Amino acid sequence: MNLDTNDAVELAELLQFLHDWLATDPDRLAESLDRFVGSRAYDLAELRTDLNRFTFLLGGNDGEGLFTHESE
Repeated sequence: MNLDTNDAVELAELLQFLHDWLATDPDRLAESLDRFVGSRAYDLAELRTDLNRFTFLLGGNDGEGLFTHESE
């Protein structure tokens, strides 16, 4: 599948926005994510790492934070 460059940029910006927003109130958002997922098997730090990875793959960042587990 090919993704238009402008669409990739917009998607990367959205992913970065979500990543940054999740860092604003980690206690409440982690609790909400736990309820949504139904277990603690996938936590906020993992979600933020995944968002970083997808943003990197779209060319939206330099990969900072990809190879270390970010703190919430």
